[in-house]
Amino acid sequence: GVVVLSACCYWAYYIELFEPKFGPLDWDKIREERNKAVDDDRGDDEEEEEEESEETATAEDTEEPAAEEPAAEEPATEEPAAEEPAAEEPAAEEPAVLEEAIEDSFDVIEVAEVTEAAAAVEEAGPLAGGEDAIPDSVQYLLIGAGTASVSAMRAILKAEPDAEILMVGAEPHPPYMRPPLSKELWFNDDKEEADQMIFKDWSGNKRSLFYPDALSDVPAPGKPALLKGTRVSKLDPTNQKVTLSTGKVIRYQKCLLAPGGDPKSLEALQATEENPCLSSRVHLFRNIAQYKELSRDLNSEAKVLVIGGGFVGSELAYAMTRTGARVYQSFPESGNMGRVLPRYLSNWTTKQLEEVGVNVRPETKVVTTQCKDGGVEVTLNTGEQLHVHHILVAVGLKPSTELGDSAGLEVHEKMGGYVVNAELEARSNLFVAGDAACFYDPVLGRRRVEHHDHAVVSGKLAGQNMTGASQPYHHQSMFWSDLGPNVGYEAIGLVDSSLPTVGIWAHKDLTSNLAEIKTDPVGNEKYEQGIVFYMKESKVVGVLTWNIFGKIPIARTVIASDEEQHDFAKLAKQFDIHAEH
Repeated sequence: GVVVLSACCYWAYYIELFEPKFGPLDWDKIREERNKAVDDDRGDDEEEEEEESEETATAEDTEEPAAEEPAAEEPATEEPAAEEPAAEEPAAEEPAVLEEAIEDSFDVIEVAEVTEAAAAVEEAGPLAGGEDAIPDSVQYLLIGAGTASVSAMRAILKAEPDAEILMVGAEPHPPYMRPPLSKELWFNDDKEEADQMIFKDWSGNKRSLFYPDALSDVPAPGKPALLKGTRVSKLDPTNQKVTLSTGKVIRYQKCLLAPGGDPKSLEALQATEENPCLSSRVHLFRNIAQYKELSRDLNSEAKVLVIGGGFVGSELAYAMTRTGARVYQSFPESGNMGRVLPRYLSNWTTKQLEEVGVNVRPETKVVTTQCKDGGVEVTLNTGEQLHVHHILVAVGLKPSTELGDSAGLEVHEKMGGYVVNAELEARSNLFVAGDAACFYDPVLGRRRVEHHDHAVVSGKLAGQNMTGASQPYHHQSMFWSDLGPNVGYEAIGLVDSSLPTVGIWAHKDLTSNLAEIKTDPVGNEKYEQGIVFYMKESKVVGVLTWNIFGKIPIARTVIASDEEQHDFAKLAKQFDIHAEH
């Protein structure tokens, strides 16, 4: 694209380095390379302006924004690739199908039709015809009715249009996406639309929270069915059968485990005989019912405490300000997303949230709670007492692995989740996708990921492999968030604040024409636009783009290259950090 430069207003960028573990820094060389990169950019831009004066710079967002947050109070658990047995080596190239834009997997559809269909599903029973309508056997069984299962179902039908598929879900709703529950739904000023689970996506299109796929009452060739409000209580992979909570036994040919996870809570928030109100005042924010309850009760008279400073906790804190309620946020880290962002950026993000009305209480923990005066009196470890009407808990997710005991499946001791091979297979004809999959990443080692993008792509690959594709999983999933008018980011790979980071930042400077390097950021610095590289042994293992969008494919390529990086100014040039976004 073209970057317009002028004498009075131009773009400069500087580099922030923290905990460098890749040798001493040659500042003269860094300055020389940085200034050369700036000069080259300016020269290139001037030539483009002369040749193509009609061009304008735009950023094309090709990735679906979505994210589930990792546990805000749990340490990052990533094991090095070196410890993985050689048998886990992946293919050299990622299957082309995984490079499709995530948004293409879930097309924009008529929201009215989807809302009407979802309402009909909710009003119906688990399956029309009752227990007798549940089949004794099915070709493909999908345990879990979330994003990963929907993605797998679509992949199966694409490979085998006449496949017989049964999806089993514990919730009374048809499948839906979770990220808008803490993001876009709260930003829809049309209350009636929001009540119908309609929101606007990043491009301004109206979307339904529910997926548009038609699900029948009884599985038939090419017509997948949904058994809702039902749990699988036992899994027998040896004999390829499951037992439902009703006692019904179903045999399968291929099975997908995509149960997701359960939100964690805190001991001080458990309802007791002395404090029964906590059962209705504390919300482990994860589903539609909790969203509807909160959106109905919150107003300018309400007071809300959000516990957790990670992705979902910070998103919820910002979203709650849109209701008019007085919002508090408590977490043990020194700043918002403190386990993800470098400290200077975490602290700056906290200031941005405070500016939009969040009363942030960093480095605090809830000690006691007491039902009092129509609400809850919360005592923090600092001694401060907060009287609130609702408490939203966002302190991480525990993958649902209850079936592992009956099935004899391996659950990872540190990260949780079912251990799977490169094809996402836990046992013969039994696959795992989404939050509950602990998979091997050829670049970053064994991992477990809790993001929407991962659910989409892992579900899709599992579905393909269930039909015989035999493809390895080595997709680097991304996540996205907005935390107020000045904070929007996309990230991919290992983004962990315990890693050394290199931050390259751009800002408009009206007074000087000297680009500058800063190694000790001051508190009043503005982090308007930039990129953060997360490093391990001189290699980039994670990338976070700050107010720069549509660059995830480039970041994915940088991580996958597995090359040592030393020229960060040159590396950042690929991301156009000095361009308008």
